[in-house]
Amino acid sequence: MDFSSSPCGGSDHRQIEESKPLLGEMSATEGNRMGAVTCRRALLHCNGNSNGMRYKLLQEGDIQVCAIRHPRTFLSKILSSKFLRRWEPHHLTLADNSLASATPTGYMESSISYSAIEDVQLLSWENAPKYCLQLTVPGGTVLLQAANSYLKDQWFHSLQWKKKIYKYKKVLSNPSRWEVVLKEIKTLVDMALCSPLQDDSIHQAPLEIVSKLLSENISLTTQEQENIIVAIAPLLENNHPPPNLCEFFCKHCRERPRSKVVIEVFTPVVQRILKHNMDFGKCPRLRLFTQEYILALNELNAGMEVVKKFIQSMHGPTGNCPHPRVLPNLVAVCLAAIYSCYEEFINSRDNSPSLKEIRNGCQQQCDRKPNLPLRLLHTSPDLVSQEATSAESRLKSTIVTSNEIHVEVERTNTANQKLKASAGGDSEPNLIDCLLVSPTCSAMSIELSPQAERVLGCYVEILKMLSDYDDWRPALASLLQPIPFPKEALAHEKFTKELKYVIQRFAEDPRQEVHSCLLSVRSGKDGWFQLYSPGGVACDDDGELFASMVHILMGSCYKTKKFLLSLAENKLGPCMLLALRGNQTMVEILCLMLEYNIIENNDTQLQIISTLESTDVGRRMYEQLCDRQRELKELQRKGGPTRLTLPSKSTDADLARLLSSGSFGNLENLSLAFTNVTSACAELLIKLPSLKQLNLWSTQFGDAGLRVLSEHLTTLQVLNLCETPVTDAGLLALSSMKSLCSLNMNSTKLSADTYEDLKAKLPNLKEVDVRYTEAW
Repeated sequence: MDFSSSPCGGSDHRQIEESKPLLGEMSATEGNRMGAVTCRRALLHCNGNSNGMRYKLLQEGDIQVCAIRHPRTFLSKILSSKFLRRWEPHHLTLADNSLASATPTGYMESSISYSAIEDVQLLSWENAPKYCLQLTVPGGTVLLQAANSYLKDQWFHSLQWKKKIYKYKKVLSNPSRWEVVLKEIKTLVDMALCSPLQDDSIHQAPLEIVSKLLSENISLTTQEQENIIVAIAPLLENNHPPPNLCEFFCKHCRERPRSKVVIEVFTPVVQRILKHNMDFGKCPRLRLFTQEYILALNELNAGMEVVKKFIQSMHGPTGNCPHPRVLPNLVAVCLAAIYSCYEEFINSRDNSPSLKEIRNGCQQQCDRKPNLPLRLLHTSPDLVSQEATSAESRLKSTIVTSNEIHVEVERTNTANQKLKASAGGDSEPNLIDCLLVSPTCSAMSIELSPQAERVLGCYVEILKMLSDYDDWRPALASLLQPIPFPKEALAHEKFTKELKYVIQRFAEDPRQEVHSCLLSVRSGKDGWFQLYSPGGVACDDDGELFASMVHILMGSCYKTKKFLLSLAENKLGPCMLLALRGNQTMVEILCLMLEYNIIENNDTQLQIISTLESTDVGRRMYEQLCDRQRELKELQRKGGPTRLTLPSKSTDADLARLLSSGSFGNLENLSLAFTNVTSACAELLIKLPSLKQLNLWSTQFGDAGLRVLSEHLTTLQVLNLCETPVTDAGLLALSSMKSLCSLNMNSTKLSADTYEDLKAKLPNLKEVDVRYTEAW
């Protein structure tokens, strides 16, 4: 039978040719009418498959093959009849330009180019071979027989797709008339949208073709560029643009930021990138496109108001953003944009490749610019003499400049030894040590170009907007805690002044997960607390922000004593100065230093007392401290009971009233079992100097309370935490209580690792109960 001349299901829905363009060139009114017709046509085409089946694009598979030459004689007709056909099994691969067999023998000895395939049809007439496809090629026909109906349809749609994509690659590789090219692009987009195939490459392949077309034809007019962008817009709704297309979009944002295409087409694309992108490192051009899009919004008449509305649309109207990737992606874009503002200064410092070089492939070492020589900055004799007499000039340094950035790069041996002693011989120098700006250079600043100034202002403003959202603030604080900005940015007064708003928002947040990020990530490194404290490179006030940070950290920081020691060692001078000016937080800090015996030097203690007595609030709080100390001594002198059991269901307030009613200086055994006390009562318990046994069975005493106890009740010997809500975070703090010999952690959230750690650090521990825990 001659398949090529037989009726081959011309009325079958699968044979509709996608030759009409998706949109025509028309007026706005005609466009609306035609748009409706196009939507109905696309809907008919997409729903033409009555069973609604979807298929994965085939790249290879097993199938039966039979090749038939067109019969020219009576004998050849007999030989090509269905009774004499020979079928061969082949493993076919659908390559980009041809159909080939893994075993090139028999019918498939040579591959079949898609350009040679005239038509792909389903055999649907009566008595046709079952599950069979017909490929019409010059001089004959190739039949493909699948194992079942689903595979037959999958092969049919995959072959049609490969054939048409191959055709569009050829047609669009040599454009002649751009109006024809635009229609072909629209038809290509229409085909991709209506294909029953479900695969990432179905939408990516047309985008790659258009991306290559645009990269090879840079002389397009603006109108032609916008027409192409509008044509491919439907494909971008559910797909990221490929890298070359991102470059084209970036160029359009830079050259035509007020174009309607930026708002109408790019907005949903950028929204999708921010919601779904998992790693800008795999495709940095997506980040660059997002960065240029936001800058284009900032160029509109409303400026930052448009950007603010965009950020609001990304967050959503509710109190919690439903898209967890939006904030990390926005922060990544902001950090990269801010880094680019100082890129010239950074490259002159370390001769590292620029972002542009990284994007285009890092240049060879020999092609890079040599390091700019550092020239000494000579100061006037008057300034030198002033520095020699000031307290801040204890560390002598040589000031160098590179592109107007002035930092201290050399220190005396004493300073180096002090640094090594505090951070270890192999540790990196402190960020503040690297950034201490000389007083002689304080009047000079980094001069950015006007464009860099606009970029910096835009993205710092976005960081401010992000910090205003309560649900985003914890994650934002965590992302910024390692100080992910270049040193040049931190030495730039304008940048640190603008960023101060974000740090202030962190300092005002009562949640510990937020304000704890003001401290450094690990010991030996500086955090925002150090940068914005008096003497820090970012401090531009009289210590108001510093006092605010200290207040919030002291209110919830579980390492209170350790934090006070750090303040006493590094920030005692600023604390005393602010207390002298009547700052209540600093007055409280100085009183706590005296109460906890943080200061050992008698002269320093007397100076603190003098500072406290110089103001009304300081004098009042110091008197209260003296009263507490006298009461404590009186408590220890009078003695009192050695054992005490609080009634069940007692509260923190009940415990406070009981302990204030008499003398408990000799109290050694306290049972709070089955009461309703919480971690708040820890402040009362640490005032019992003789306490050796504490029973907290079945109370609401948690991690915060354990941390306070571990700092003050170091002589505690027996502790019962059975059925309390403590976790590893609080139990680890017990490792400092070396006197513990009995510890009950029954029915707590103790892990095996924490248990092993406690056993190793508590040498006197003899009795331990870990039943009904992970360590059991």
